[in-house]
Amino acid sequence: MKNILGIRIEDLDTPVLLLDAAALERNLQKMAAYFAERPCQLRPHFKNHKCTRLARRQMEVGSAVGITCAKVGEAEVLANAGFDDILIANQVVGARKLERLVRIAEQTRVRVAVDHEQQALALADAARRANVEIGVLVEIDTGMGRCGLPPGAAVLSLARRIAELPNIRFDGLQAYEGHVVYVEDRAERRRLTIEAVGLAVETRQALEHAGLPVGILSGGSSATYDVTGSTDGVDEIQSGTYATMDWVYQRLAPEFELAMTVLARVISRPKPDVAVLDVGVKGCGHEFGEPQVKNDPDATIPFFKAEEHCVVQNVPDWQLGKVVELIPSHACTTCNLHREFHVIEDGRVVDLWPIDASGMLA
Repeated sequence: MKNILGIRIEDLDTPVLLLDAAALERNLQKMAAYFAERPCQLRPHFKNHKCTRLARRQMEVGSAVGITCAKVGEAEVLANAGFDDILIANQVVGARKLERLVRIAEQTRVRVAVDHEQQALALADAARRANVEIGVLVEIDTGMGRCGLPPGAAVLSLARRIAELPNIRFDGLQAYEGHVVYVEDRAERRRLTIEAVGLAVETRQALEHAGLPVGILSGGSSATYDVTGSTDGVDEIQSGTYATMDWVYQRLAPEFELAMTVLARVISRPKPDVAVLDVGVKGCGHEFGEPQVKNDPDATIPFFKAEEHCVVQNVPDWQLGKVVELIPSHACTTCNLHREFHVIEDGRVVDLWPIDASGMLA
């Protein structure tokens, strides 16, 4: 470990990724408390932070039934770290990926999403040859227009086919209401979420009426957890961003705190009211907008396109060498750009947490 524990953040080399320990803990406790007395449980999404230390804390806090991830590479990291119930909330296709998937299944309980019979056949064949069993969730498209089958008959047909195949196990359904997550009006978001989740619940009921038990209906997000998570028939919520937050999600779910920032330093003062920081798009996710400056509402970032620089306006008093905390618009891609969290308390570094799965795209 680098010899930086205990030093002030002002003395860190920049740019680095900061994680406020107290804010993080309050976020984890708040989400766990919501699900503590509910039949629906939390399955946190690893893709937000990709850090097994943080994921372990999410499990320790309570109300979590397992962990969600997006890619086989993330699942490998989690399995090697000892996590014993992993959902890859995605389709796994290709011979190499299936070889890696069955090796994970040799270590731990793993499930994947499917939305096509060919995926199920390939999974079953790979699992049979490796003598393992893999759980399967049939994905439903409730309006996002990404992966998934239309609600209703097509889902029933695929679920029945999966139930006939060896070495894979029909465990239930996945439905992500991603098309409504970013609706800013909370009442409208609630209405649209109820509508979308209702399609998944109706499909579940149709399968159960046809004699096909549905053990799990999994979905949800950090912006819809309190709607999806209180809907009868939903068993798991895959919230992720609630742990770290970003400024876009914080507008959607203000009950959670901004726990993660990118620390940068002023390296140039080209004009009296302009400063340039030493971080750009290679160090701060910006898919949903320019980063914001923490604790300085007058400072504005007019554009954010350079690889290694960030221009900030309306900062006449900033001096060369000043450190500045930026709040990204997208936490997930920001974490993927870094290799470790500098965990801080009261402005000092108290720990370093590796972001074990950063860069895991396959």
